[in-house]
Amino acid sequence: MIMRIFPATAALALLAGTAQADIALTLLHTNDVHARLEPISEYDSGCSEEDNLAGACFGGTARLATAIAAARAEGRPTLLFDAGDQFQGTLFYSYYKGKAAAEMLNRLGYDAMAVGNHEFDDGPGGLAEFAARLRMPLLMANADLSAEPRLKDAIRKSVVIEAAGERIGVIGLTPRSNPELASPGPDIVFTDPVEAAQAEIDRLTAQGIDKIVLLSHSGHETDKRIAAETTGLDVIVGGHSHSLLSNTDETAAGPYPTMVGDTAIVQAYAYGRYLGRLDVVFDDTGKLVSAEGEPILLDASVAEDEAVKARIAELARPLDEIRRKVVAETSAPIDGDRGACRAGECAMGNLVAEAMLDRVRSQGISIAIQNGGGLRASIDEGPVTMGEVLTVLPFRNTLATFHVSGATVRAALEHGLSQVEEGAGRFPQVAGLRFSWDPGAAPGDRLRKIEVKEGTEWEPLDPKKSYGLVSNNYVRNGGDGYTMFLDAREVYDFGPDLADVTAEYLARNAPYAPGTDGRIATD
Repeated sequence: MIMRIFPATAALALLAGTAQADIALTLLHTNDVHARLEPISEYDSGCSEEDNLAGACFGGTARLATAIAAARAEGRPTLLFDAGDQFQGTLFYSYYKGKAAAEMLNRLGYDAMAVGNHEFDDGPGGLAEFAARLRMPLLMANADLSAEPRLKDAIRKSVVIEAAGERIGVIGLTPRSNPELASPGPDIVFTDPVEAAQAEIDRLTAQGIDKIVLLSHSGHETDKRIAAETTGLDVIVGGHSHSLLSNTDETAAGPYPTMVGDTAIVQAYAYGRYLGRLDVVFDDTGKLVSAEGEPILLDASVAEDEAVKARIAELARPLDEIRRKVVAETSAPIDGDRGACRAGECAMGNLVAEAMLDRVRSQGISIAIQNGGGLRASIDEGPVTMGEVLTVLPFRNTLATFHVSGATVRAALEHGLSQVEEGAGRFPQVAGLRFSWDPGAAPGDRLRKIEVKEGTEWEPLDPKKSYGLVSNNYVRNGGDGYTMFLDAREVYDFGPDLADVTAEYLARNAPYAPGTDGRIATD
C-alpha cells in the first residue's frame, strides 16, 4: 500500500537561481543502532561517563540529536531515515523492549524506517507494539502480512513523502532469511528482495513518482545486487551487514556512495557511531545527477544535546544497579568484533564457547558451538561489568544440551562455514573441538579436518559416534539455519542464561586472559 505523509522534518524545495529546475535534498541516515542510546567505547560496548567526559566515547542518541539538528539548520531540505535493527543489544532493549527506541525515533523526527530482522526478536506482537508507538511509517515490501493480523495494517510496503510540490517514494526491505535470524512466527512469508523492490518501484512510477529511495536491511552485497537488477531506483540506504562506506576511512567496505549503475548505495556502520549524510541533486525529470557525502563520526567533537542526555539518564536509572556490578577482570581486551567472529576464531567466541562447555561438561557434554552472530560486542581491558557481558550477549538465550551423531556435527560445521563471504552470523565458534577449513572451496565442502578432545587427547571426529553438544537455545532450535539440530536426542533447551554462565566463568578465571589458540584454522 502506498501512503502519502507530510513529515514535519522534511520540506522539499526547488533551488533558486540558474539551477531552478534542479531539486537538492540531504538524506541523513542510521542503521543497526541496536539500542545504543548511550555513548559507546571504541569496542562498541558501554562507555563510562568518566571516559565520555575525557573524550574517549562515540555516538549515543544525545550526540546524534546534535548532529541531526546541525544538518537541518543548514536550511537544505532534509530527510532522516533508519535502515532497521533499532532493537536488541543493551539493557535499554532488555528492560524497555521497543519503548525507548520508539521514543527516541519520534523525538529526533525520523521520516521512515525499514524493518530489520531484530525487530522480530519478540515476535509479531512485539513489532506491532513498536509500530503503534511510532509517528513515522515502518516499511517492509518483501513480506506477505495478510495472514498476520497484528502487522498487516501496521507496516507498509512504501510511502510517498510529499512537500513543496515534490514527491519522494520510500520503500523498505527486510532480510528474506528472517525465519532463521529471528522470531517472525509462521504466518509471514518473506520474498525475494529484488522482485519486491521492483514491484514497488513500478507501482510508484505508475503514479508519476520519479525519485525513489530504498531503505534496505539486506546487507551491502545484496544491496549491490538489488541496484544491478532493478530499474528506477535512485538511492539505497543500507543496513544489516554493519558496513562502513567511506571515502576517507581506509578500512571502509567501499566508497560513499557506492555507485552501481545510476543507483547510489550508502551505509553507516552500526551502533550509532556515525550519522550518514548524502547530499543528492535531481534534475527536473527526476534523474539523479549528483550524490556525494560522507558518514559523520560522532566523536567527542560533537556535543551532546543536554535535554536528550538527561532523558536517557532518566531511562537508565532502573538499569544501573544491574550493569554497574563488576563481575570479573580481564588482562587484555576480549575481541568480539563482528568481522572477526563471523569469519574465523575470535577471542570472544573462545570465551563464550568455553564458558558453555565448562558449565555442562560433567553432564557428558564434550562439544560447544556458539554462532558468531550471537556475539555483539568486545570488552575492553580491566574490570568487567555485568552490563558489558549483557552487551556482548543481549538475547537472553539459555544453554541447550543435546546429542547428535558425528555426521551431524560435521554437517553443522559445514553449514556454519557456508556464508562466510556474506558475513553471516552462523559462523561456528567452538570449544572441545578443533577444525581446519578451506575458505576457497565451495560451500558444503570446506572442512578439511575435525578433531574432538577426548580426555587429554585429540581424536578424529567419528561420523557414527554420538556426541553431547551444548549451544544456545536459538541455535538448537534451528536459528541461523542450524536445522540439523532439530532432530537431536536428549534435548534440554532450558538451561541457565548464557550471559550469566559467561559472567560466572569470567569470575572463576579472573583475571581472565583472552586469546586464540588455533582451534579454527584455514587450510
